[in-house]
Amino acid sequence: MPRAGGRLRHDAVRRLARKRVKISRIQNRESMFIPLKDLNPRRTVPYVTVLLILLNVAVFCYQLTLPPHAEKAFLFSLGTVPARFPAWLGGNAGFREAFLPLLTSMFLHGGLVHIAGNMLFLWIFGDNVEDFYGHGTYLLFYLICGIGAGLVHVVTNLDSRIPALGASGAISGVMGAYMVLFPRSRVLTLVFIFLVPIPAVIILGWWFILQFLGGISTLGMTTGGGVAFWAHVGGFLAGVALTAGARTK
Repeated sequence: MPRAGGRLRHDAVRRLARKRVKISRIQNRESMFIPLKDLNPRRTVPYVTVLLILLNVAVFCYQLTLPPHAEKAFLFSLGTVPARFPAWLGGNAGFREAFLPLLTSMFLHGGLVHIAGNMLFLWIFGDNVEDFYGHGTYLLFYLICGIGAGLVHVVTNLDSRIPALGASGAISGVMGAYMVLFPRSRVLTLVFIFLVPIPAVIILGWWFILQFLGGISTLGMTTGGGVAFWAHVGGFLAGVALTAGARTK
């Protein structure tokens, strides 16, 4: 029996290592194509997009002022921790403790690269989506996509006690909306060392495929943090569905 148990543990470690290699490869493919600017002029001043960027940057600057132990407590308090939801259902956690972070976690980030990438994508794709929805409705759309993305992350990681951070779920919704509204719009993209104008449907469709494959690769993993692939998938699909519905009205 001890030998069998040892083999099982060894096999589990090997499977986990293979999954992490797959995830690393997916992230490397994603970094090969970096959108820098869309070639789609805006019609109005994107007040909400600018406000969201400023809020995210302000919160991140506040995080930088905190000592390590205080920042950790801050992130655990306001980040989305999936395990709190089963705890709430079992009466061991409060509603506010479980659900409020679905909103607050959208304004937290784990590092400079994390926030810089998110804000770049929001700046590229947010203004034209804000044009379509109008300022107030766009803000509501953004928050709904972010909350929806957080719920998808929770459902696919119910045992996780690691706080999920970042605006990427909401921004994924913005990207999904952009693909529906402006599929042929060119996005100036850094491909290796070349700047190439690529149709939005290609660059965003490729990005979504990578997120989906990344999500598949994380299934069965019970340890570690990293990229919340399923939050990206959920946010993107929410943006596609909401915008396709709004377009038909």
